[in-house]
Amino acid sequence: MLVYSCKSKQIATQNVVATENDNVTRIEEAPIREEISTTDVTVRTESVTPVDRADTQTMYGFYVIIGSFREIANARQYNTDLIAKGFSPVILASENGLFRVSVGGYNQEGDARRQIADIRARFAEHRDVWLLVRR
Repeated sequence: MLVYSCKSKQIATQNVVATENDNVTRIEEAPIREEISTTDVTVRTESVTPVDRADTQTMYGFYVIIGSFREIANARQYNTDLIAKGFSPVILASENGLFRVSVGGYNQEGDARRQIADIRARFAEHRDVWLLVRR
């Protein structure tokens, strides 16, 4: 049996073992193995600039975005929360007036997609993480 969800793929298998004792059929289920796809990712193209001057030294072509805010104070608070979880976030100002909180900048798209898959696998609360392509 194959089970698929929209954002990630789940593959479930069942091993059916029938026993003759008392006409009982026992079903043993193998554990569900989740495979996170690197292709099921929302992608947006925007012009962004780092909010903190220290971050302007290095600009990347691809950013892993974990949060977006209209108010800089909210982005900074979220930034602090992410640091407590072990992330190294950077706040980016987008061309449309939002503050994007990035947890990774890359020059290779595949590297960014792998980080997105890793975040989705490890942090259920961040499964809506997405990819920003810098214009």
